Amino acid sequence: MSYQGYQQLLVEQQGKLLVVKFNNPKKKNCINRFTYQEMTRVLTEVNDDEGVNLVVFTGVGDIFTAGNDLTQSAQSDDIDAFFKQSNATFKAMVLSFVNCKKIVFALVNGPAIGIGATIVGLSDVAWCSETAYFHTPFTKLGLVPEGGSSYMLPLILGRSKASETLLLNEPLSAQEAYQFNFVSRVFKTNELDSVIWPKLRQYSELPTNSLLQGKRLIKEGFLEKLLKANEAECKQLLLQFQHPEFFQAIMDFASRKAKSKL
Repeated sequence: MSYQGYQQLLVEQQGKLLVVKFNNPKKKNCINRFTYQEMTRVLTEVNDDEGVNLVVFTGVGDIFTAGNDLTQSAQSDDIDAFFKQSNATFKAMVLSFVNCKKIVFALVNGPAIGIGATIVGLSDVAWCSETAYFHTPFTKLGLVPEGGSSYMLPLILGRSKASETLLLNEPLSAQEAYQFNFVSRVFKTNELDSVIWPKLRQYSELPTNSLLQGKRLIKEGFLEKLLKANEAECKQLLLQFQHPEFFQAIMDFASRKAKSKL
């Protein structure tokens, strides 16, 4: 299969490894609705590719992703239509992670903010650089947990740490992420080429049927609850988008951007 026509993502097949990189370095690899569409596309396309076993998400440069590009919502004319469309696009992207049959690997090469943190919870395996941290500033923006995080983060981190992260905006350092099982390995940046990528290529060569059936069985234990969480989150997010707290947060964000340019 040929992975072409991607503009927001860098997509490259390396043997049985499909490498997907967030590619917006000028904006700290921020994600817009077109990126979400491309994420959905690549995770759907790869399901039919018998030549790929492992999909690796990482970022260009030294950041994973700074999350949603908030400047888009601040500039839209028909705000209600924009939010409804964005919500549907986002929901489809989360479902593409949930429904991906291949092993999804988050290789977090630097800070992971907002959706950057929550897709780690959706991945089968996550490793992070010692320079990484994870931050979900949803309540600061007048929003609620998204990307299945209201279910996955308490499951992985435990309820107290998940609430601290999702509700109180406390970042997780690389070491805390390891300590609380959010990632299973912390690597040094200089190990990427010598240790990490060779290891991933090695994993991608494992027997295909065994890998994919094993993933399916592991996921069956929590799939129903994760789908339910995504449904509930997206429903509540639409309500939050209409709440004064969110509009105030967007105005504050736009004001800070304007001041930083002066």
